[in-house]
Amino acid sequence: MSVCRGIRGATVAKENTAEAIQAATRELLAQLIDANQIEERDVAATYFTTTPDLNAGFPAAAARQLGWTSTALMGASEIAVPGSLLRCVRVLILYNTDKEPRELVNLYLNGTNALRGGDAYSN
Repeated sequence: MSVCRGIRGATVAKENTAEAIQAATRELLAQLIDANQIEERDVAATYFTTTPDLNAGFPAAAARQLGWTSTALMGASEIAVPGSLLRCVRVLILYNTDKEPRELVNLYLNGTNALRGGDAYSN
């Protein structure tokens, strides 16, 4: 039986430009799609967040650039936590699947693997 599960990922944009935000997000999404064999028809929705220092473009545009034209997309800004990782893009894909949670691959690119250790929000 198919259930809705979350697949997470994070990356860092090289700079605060629409091009850099979308390039980093496209790289992350492409790897998440490949690692989890994601088909757009099985995606319920995808939620993107950026740290407050990334405001030059929408990371969700990267999903449209990859051909996701039917998926509900939403973006938001993370809260400004002192000392947190800068230029960070996070994604949560709500995915309808028969896979068990342990079978899903979450990806942390470009130095964001540090989020897995000390940031309880990211775990």
